[in-house]
Amino acid sequence: MGLSLEEDHEVILDQILETLVVESADVLVIAGDVFDRSSPPNSSIRQFNRFLKRVAEETEAAVVMISGNHDSGDRIEAMSVFSTASRVLVRGIADAVETPLMLRDEHGEIAFSALPFSYEYAAREVFGDEGISTPADVIAAQISAARDQVPEGARWVVVAHAFVAGGAVGETERALTRVGGIETVPSDVFDGADYVALGHLHKPQEVGASHIRYSGAPLAFGFDEAGSEKSMTVVDLKAEGAAIRTVAFRPIRQVRSLTGAFSDLLAGTPSEDFIQAILTDENPLVDPMKRLRATYPNACHLAYDRQGRAPETKMLSGGRAAVTPIDMVGDFIKVVHGREPNASEVAIVADKLHAAASGEEQA
Repeated sequence: MGLSLEEDHEVILDQILETLVVESADVLVIAGDVFDRSSPPNSSIRQFNRFLKRVAEETEAAVVMISGNHDSGDRIEAMSVFSTASRVLVRGIADAVETPLMLRDEHGEIAFSALPFSYEYAAREVFGDEGISTPADVIAAQISAARDQVPEGARWVVVAHAFVAGGAVGETERALTRVGGIETVPSDVFDGADYVALGHLHKPQEVGASHIRYSGAPLAFGFDEAGSEKSMTVVDLKAEGAAIRTVAFRPIRQVRSLTGAFSDLLAGTPSEDFIQAILTDENPLVDPMKRLRATYPNACHLAYDRQGRAPETKMLSGGRAAVTPIDMVGDFIKVVHGREPNASEVAIVADKLHAAASGEEQA
C-alpha cells in the first residue's frame, strides 16, 4: 500500500527547526540518508529544499550534510541552497582532499569533516588505492584524508555514513557492500575525533564509545521499531569531551503492531496510525485487510499468527532463508579447505561479482 509520508515528514522538519531555534544551535548535522532512494519524488526534493531554506533564514546554524547509501551522491553534492559558503558543507561524492568546515566557539576552533558514503570500487578510483576492498577500508581512507586537513589544536567532528561494529540493526537497513563482503567498520577507525555523527542505522544508539553515535531515523520505517522513540541528538562540545542528550520527536502517526482475533481488532478504537495486524484466527478470512481499513485506514501489513508457528523447514547453509553469492563461496571453502574464507578471498569474489553485475547492467 503506497502511503504518503509527506505530512509526517513536514511535522518532524518543523520540530527540528524549532529545536535549532530553542537550542540556539551552531550546526545542524545530517549524516544521510537524506532520501530513501536515489531518485526521490520531486515533492520530496522541494519539501527538503524548503526546510534547508528555512534553516538558512530563520536560524544561525551552519549545515553539514552528507549522502548515504540510499542517496544519489551527485544529487546531494548539488543541493547547497546557501549563499554563505562559510556556513555550509554538503558532500555527496568522496574526495581525496577532505577539506573541513571550520567553526569557532569560546574554546577555540572546531573542524567538521563530512565523509559521504562511497562504495569500494569508487573509493579505489578516488584514492588511487587498489587495496580498498571493504567499507572499513573506504572509511579508513576518508579518515586519513580528513585528518591531514585538521589544524593542530582544533577539535574534530567527523560525519560519516557506515555500519559500525556493535550497532543494532533494524529490518529496513540496506547492506552497504556492493555484492556480499565484510560490511562492518571498527569504531577505532575514528580515533582522534572528539565526536562522530553517524548515519545508516535507524535506531538512536552509541557504538564503541559515548562520543560515537547514530541519531537514528526521524520516523519509524519498520514494524520492528514499533513503540521506539525517535529523536534528534543535541551535542554540546566542550574544551574536552561533549555533553550529549536527545530531544524526542512527536510524530503525528505511530507505527504499531496489533495481535488478536479479527473481530476484536475490527472493534478496536479507530486510529490513523500505521498498523500491522497479526490475526490469531485459525481459519483464513475473506478480504480481512480491506475490512480492517474501515477502522485503521493506514493498515499496511497483515499476517496470521499461525504462520509464525509453522514447522521449521530445513534449508541449506545452516538454515539461512537467503544465501548470498559470498555465503555460497564461503560454504564451498569450508567444505574444501575446512576453514572460513579470509578477507582477501572475500574481496576477490566481491570484485568479480561486482564486475559481472556491472557488465549485465551495461548489456
